[in-house]
Amino acid sequence: MTNSPLTPGIVPGRLPAAAYARNFADHDPALDAHEARVAADRCYFCHDAPCIAACPTSIDIPLFIRQIATGTPEAAATTIWTQNILGGMCARVCPTETLCEEACVRETAEGKPVEIGQLQRFATDTAMAKGQHPFARAARTGKRVAVVGAGPAGLACAHRLALHGHDVVIFERRPKAGGLNEYGIASYKTTGGFAQREVDWLLSIGGIEIRTGVELGRDVTLDQLQADFDAVFLGIGLAGVNALRSEGEDKAGVRNAVDFISELRQAADVATLPVGRDVVVIGGGMTAVDAAVQSKLLGAENVTIVYRRGQEKMSASGHEQDHAVQSGVRIIHNAAPLRVLGNGAAEAVEFAYTSDGPNGLVLSPETFTLKADQVFKAIGQTLQGVPDGLAVAGGKLSGRSGKVWAGGDCAAGGEDLTVTAVAEGRDAAEAIHQQMMG
Repeated sequence: MTNSPLTPGIVPGRLPAAAYARNFADHDPALDAHEARVAADRCYFCHDAPCIAACPTSIDIPLFIRQIATGTPEAAATTIWTQNILGGMCARVCPTETLCEEACVRETAEGKPVEIGQLQRFATDTAMAKGQHPFARAARTGKRVAVVGAGPAGLACAHRLALHGHDVVIFERRPKAGGLNEYGIASYKTTGGFAQREVDWLLSIGGIEIRTGVELGRDVTLDQLQADFDAVFLGIGLAGVNALRSEGEDKAGVRNAVDFISELRQAADVATLPVGRDVVVIGGGMTAVDAAVQSKLLGAENVTIVYRRGQEKMSASGHEQDHAVQSGVRIIHNAAPLRVLGNGAAEAVEFAYTSDGPNGLVLSPETFTLKADQVFKAIGQTLQGVPDGLAVAGGKLSGRSGKVWAGGDCAAGGEDLTVTAVAEGRDAAEAIHQQMMG
């Protein structure tokens, strides 16, 4: 949304030019070789490593850390990629503090885990800088698979299928491949165009064609794909956004947080992006945190996240919540939006305090109002564009229907995490391979 007469408070260029480069630089710089060796030496190399069990892709973490400790980071990267072909991005965006690092024995004993995420980034970045792909395709099988969606699940599925010698065509509705990694992650978490570099590196295995600007249901049908290919994998993500169902949410200045984040990621110059003076973000997940923090980095003076339940129910990790607060974002819990106030454009949001009762959320008669010229909705995404005949339960696709598989955020069991999507895409590829090869 650009500035307009209805949104006078939403403007670009709130900060000096130098501030944008500083604010959107890599917020967690990579380890150098010496730092990586020191960090690796803290690992106990547990034989029954709990960190492996906590990793959705089951990377052999003690092995790759030992390989770093012995001076072979390229071998460490191969260990990582064997299980997680998008290990470079996952090292940047995976909530390691609630997965592998939370399970680390050092965390249990000392309250300071081995820096697994940083070590994973060091290994994958070092190997990618060499420009070589560590895997070679098997002999071509003559089988063809259609993958719908070039997000983490689709890319992981396509790579594993290509590794087995199958030919893969990925259909992606957006102009670029990458999905959540390209369009849905805060800019300061993945700088320097890394998402596209990782996609290009992944495709270097060969046997994978990507057709962008192709949407399922508009440009191609599921029946067509099933007729033309030996199998189909759907990694279509969650394209819809839940509505606030509050009065005034159609006013100027109110928009979806995912669209704001996407624009930030694709902007050649973030200084040109307009942001309000008083920003309110409604939601409690990673999208809410990313939208709020980046609003602050763009120069918003007052940024507040409002979540309808208690802090313990927020899906954003404690680490991310702390990062938001340290960035100057205020977080209010147990409050639900009633209405967006303003004459044509948002000027404030009225909230009611809430409590969790035996029958669900209860709104209190006590209310409060937050000044807001810009409001971001970050209350979850929904499945859209489901072809007829596919099973949907709980708003998600089942894992398989005939010769059609599904994985990632759109499928049952998806946890809205890049690492989980990679695991589901990889595992679906193995199931497809076994099915096609009898």
